[in-house]
Amino acid sequence: MEIWQAIILGAVQGFAEFLPVSSSGHLILLSNWFNIKENTLFYSVTLHIGTLIPVFIVMKNQILDTIKNAKPKLINLVLATIPAGVIGLIFSLALDLDVLFEQNRWLLSITFLVTAGQMLLCQKSANTKSLIKPINAKTSLIMGLGQAIGVLPGVSRSGSTITFGNLAKVDKENNANFTFLMSIPIILAALFMQVLSLITTNESTNIDIIPLVFGVISASVCGYVAINSMLKVIKKANYKWFSLYLVLISIINLVTCL
Repeated sequence: MEIWQAIILGAVQGFAEFLPVSSSGHLILLSNWFNIKENTLFYSVTLHIGTLIPVFIVMKNQILDTIKNAKPKLINLVLATIPAGVIGLIFSLALDLDVLFEQNRWLLSITFLVTAGQMLLCQKSANTKSLIKPINAKTSLIMGLGQAIGVLPGVSRSGSTITFGNLAKVDKENNANFTFLMSIPIILAALFMQVLSLITTNESTNIDIIPLVFGVISASVCGYVAINSMLKVIKKANYKWFSLYLVLISIINLVTCL
């Protein structure tokens, strides 16, 4: 992998992990367009590390507050993580979603459109419902169900979580903060599963470390920008441009598949 490719992939991972456009879907697209075949799992692992860094930086106060008020907030975080964890485990045992979507890339066009529809629904629900509820056991589980849908490549984890938070009538600030807190255990779980796969496949041999470093830095910087941007977007509930972008990328993907 060239350095410029690593920087672009890192930037896409950083932005798309936290913007409602699906990082996994975009990484599959770019890996295909750049014809990157070698050590893809290893680079995916390191890019996930890159996206964890800005979460801890931006959400440090919320993380410390969760630790101090451990029992209620950690219970909510666990409840929100269970659905995606169960669904992710089922898929990991049954089939490799990334491989499935890489071999049938037209599927991404469908899941991108699903996310586009979610964003329109999210904007409508945010502007028509009274978003006043706090994060509790019920709303955590509902947002967790949304996160579970984001297991599919092309379906945005953050987009699904925010949408389900709106449907549960969670107030915008809590929705925003909890959405990104929820990303920590999910990214850690994905990282753990990928490391296990990496160990069993021995894919970490013959790695060029320099592109790797640039990719992690790029993912971290872009992830930091994306989180801060989304915290503002969620409070304003302006998602229509994400929806339009996803429709366009869905069409482009379908055309390039033909």
